[in-house]
Order: sequence, then C-alpha cells, then structure tokens
Amino acid sequence: MALNEVENGIYIDARKMYFDSGGWITVESLKREFEKSLNSLRGPAREHLSRVLKKVKGISVSGLTFTLEDDASLSEVLAGLNEVGTLVGIDEAQYLRFYGARGGREFLAFLAYAYDNLENIRFVLAGSEVGLLHDFLALEDYESPLYGRSCEEIILKPFSRELSIEFLRRGFFEAGIVIPDEIIARAVEYIDGIPGWLVEFGRSYLRTGDFDKAIENVLKTARGFVRGELGELEKRSPRYPVILKAIAQGFNRWNLIRDYLLSGGMRVPNSRLANLLRNLEKMSWIEEDFSSGEKRYRLVDPVIERVLRER
Repeated sequence: MALNEVENGIYIDARKMYFDSGGWITVESLKREFEKSLNSLRGPAREHLSRVLKKVKGISVSGLTFTLEDDASLSEVLAGLNEVGTLVGIDEAQYLRFYGARGGREFLAFLAYAYDNLENIRFVLAGSEVGLLHDFLALEDYESPLYGRSCEEIILKPFSRELSIEFLRRGFFEAGIVIPDEIIARAVEYIDGIPGWLVEFGRSYLRTGDFDKAIENVLKTARGFVRGELGELEKRSPRYPVILKAIAQGFNRWNLIRDYLLSGGMRVPNSRLANLLRNLEKMSWIEEDFSSGEKRYRLVDPVIERVLRER
C-alpha cells in the first residue's frame, strides 16, 4: 500500500489479522497491528508521537519503541495520533466485518468516533472485494454507525489497452531500459489491464529479460493466489470454486452454470444460485457481460481465468 511510503502513515492489513486470528478479529489482534504499525513509523512523526504517547495510560514507551499493554485504549491511541496528524490505511478492510461479536459494528463505531472527534486523522479503507466493503460500511443505512458521514471513493478499474501499454513503457523507462514495443503489446494482450499483474510482469522481466519466463512467473504467482483464495471461498460454500471454474471454462450463462453444478452432484435451487452469483460479484470475482445480447458472466481477472482453466 502507498501508505508504507508516508512518513506519518499507519498501515494495517485486515486480511492478515483475519487469518492470524483464526477467522475472527479480536480487539487484541487489532491492538497488536496498531503496535506494529506505530513501531514502523519513521522520522519526526515517530519522535513526536513518542513524546505524546508517554502520557497515555496503557502505553509504555522505551526510547522510540511503543508497547500497547492489555489495558491500552485504542481511542486514546487515536487521540495521540490526532496530535501528530496521521493517515490510517487499512487494506482488505472488508475483513473487518469479522471484528468483534456484532459483524464489525464495533469497528464502525470506532471509525465514527474518530470522524466526529479527531479532525487530524484520516482513514483510507482499501479492499479487493468492493461490494462486500460497501455492504460492511453501510454508509446509506440509517442503523449504521457511519450513516451520514461523507467519504470520497476511488475505484481502480482495469486499465485500457492503451494505458496498460503506457504503464509498462514508463515503468521500464524509469528502470533504465527500453524493450521492444511488441514485447509490451504481447504482455498486455496476455495480462489485459490488471495493474497488479502488469507490475508483476515488469518486475519479472527486469530480472529475467525473457518474455516467456516473465509470463510464467506471473502465472506461478497467480496459481498461489488462487489456491489460497479458493480455499477461503470453499469455507464459505463449496459451490463457489465450482462456479468460478465453470465460468472460466465457458459455462457462463445461468442455465449452463446450473447444469455444470448438477453434473458434479450439486443440486442448487434457483434462489440459492442467484445468491451465490451475486456474492461472487460483490467479492469482485465475476461481472455480468451483455456484449453478446444476453446476460453472461465472466471472470474480472483474465490471468485468474487462465489459471482456473488449468485446474
């Protein structure tokens, strides 16, 4: 995340907290992440914060090292950060719906408190499952702690072909090399406009100087990602991975997906299938496609689609 480069930026990975805590994020695990992030601060911000947090109950400061004790209050920590002025970045923030005992509402109340009282703190919430993040924040739900609070939203969509080519060309230029346009065009044709895979290809090509090796390294990384993510999806429903594989293999209409599931012994009521497909859309795995004149589904990420075809 870009906040790793900001001097007064606090970075928290909610998905890591989710996995490390066994699928349920506790107050203690959130404290440990804040502690780790505080100790990663650099320069004047860390020195200033050291002076401020020495006064906060439950926080011990030894030199420039912070330790959050069991009785430390996160609201007090935020109050200290407010004196310094801080950006708090939370990656994969949709996983915070597994925080506490009420579907993450305690954390939303925590954000609402900061929004109303701490004017020098800004939160940046990022997530790859955009629909789930929207559902979690529930900004338009009167019963949500965040109801009525304004926010700015930035959606990072796949790059166009032209932007993808320019992105790679500039990246290689900044790295001090010039590669043939046909190599860049082939990479974009294979990867499409997913920024993460374009970066992965660029890094790998810089290491190997070989197109095929760079593409294979992209696929290797994607295979590892898919293994982990499909395992997590399967915990939610064993039908999710099967649906994704069906769509990747071209069974991309409602009736074809239903029949594919049935051929594997998975009889799914229509209402349940609709819910499964809707959830996969919210998790940004698939999207509706009307380019053929009828509704079909497609994988958002073409690299993931290639990997799923292999399985």
